[in-house]
Amino acid sequence: MTRSAVSKRARATARALLCSTILPLALLLARPLAAQLAVRAAGRETVWWRADAAPSTWKGALPVVAGAVRWQPVRPGLERGRLDLSEGGPSGRITVVLARLDPARFSLHLDTLTSDGLPDWTIDAAPPLAALAVNAGQFEDARPWGWLVLRGRELQPPGNGPLSSALVVDRAGRVSLVDADSIGAVRARADVLEAFQSYPAVLAGDGVVPAPLRAGGTGIALHHRDTRVAVCALRDGRLLLALTRFALLGDAFARLPFGPTTPEMAAILGALGCRRAVLLDGGLSGQLALRDARGRMLRWPGLRRVPLGLVALPRE
Repeated sequence: MTRSAVSKRARATARALLCSTILPLALLLARPLAAQLAVRAAGRETVWWRADAAPSTWKGALPVVAGAVRWQPVRPGLERGRLDLSEGGPSGRITVVLARLDPARFSLHLDTLTSDGLPDWTIDAAPPLAALAVNAGQFEDARPWGWLVLRGRELQPPGNGPLSSALVVDRAGRVSLVDADSIGAVRARADVLEAFQSYPAVLAGDGVVPAPLRAGGTGIALHHRDTRVAVCALRDGRLLLALTRFALLGDAFARLPFGPTTPEMAAILGALGCRRAVLLDGGLSGQLALRDARGRMLRWPGLRRVPLGLVALPRE
């Protein structure tokens, strides 16, 4: 039996297991929740966001949210944090795993792995020296979606998506999140070393929540709940990576694909001080790993292999 056939059989088995165990629980939990977010800290919950009074612009971090994160150093220039939230009720408890990275101390690269034409990348495939690894972008079938530049070579042109955004690393090592209407100008400079495109952008410009996330439109499902992965640019130049985990039933169900809606994710990132932010592929794909200077790894694995990852390597 070929590896492709084995992989297809393994995927079919995994889907069957998912349908028989996890999905019924997900459907049970997917009943409507109150459209609000509360931070959980010191044994109490404090509501800090409501959909009917959501800000259209986040001008800075919200102290009740940002102050609830306890940051711990992983290595110089890289920290990890945790934010505990409730989404409208006890069944909506989630944990947001956070990584805060200083691009001046790390070089960011895209990492890809395919086998028999199938996406084969996971955080465990990241280079041994990688301090951070996360699944990158969105994908269609076995290929990344949208603009893709790898080691200075453009492999795919930009995709068409008004709510898309691109993470760009130029040849000088500078990292930026570029709004959809600026991708063309950045592409024309011909100094892009690495780039990938993703969607939807949940914060644009300087903390602006895009109008479709407030009023609907452009195919965005405003009420769908799922595991989320996001990358954002902070106002001090650092990057923030966020991965949500279901927190009601312990570690056994942490990877259950249940979490914030897209507007709620915009609020979470805005309250943490992000100015621009875009979601990456979430659901079963969501995965993150951090490695300290001694080589010890912290892992939040996903349930699906993907075609593209983003890794951070310490600068020499």
